Amino acid sequence: MTDPVLCHSGFEYAERPVALYWEGQRLEISEILGRWRTPSGKRFRVITRDDQVFELFYDESPKIWRIKEM
Repeated sequence: MTDPVLCHSGFEYAERPVALYWEGQRLEISEILGRWRTPSGKRFRVITRDDQVFELFYDESPKIWRIKEM
């Protein structure tokens, strides 16, 4: 299975999300509205090219992505 979030990864994994899969469609991310770190991992608020807003959660311990539509 493909990861639900595609990222640019340089020095570390998931430095910047570039696309996500939602309801069977690949959505390109046009802008990162916010990013922060929690004890469990990374969080991003993004807007897609078709103006949908999502929060992306990467939990580092189980290494899984969760997506929440806003």
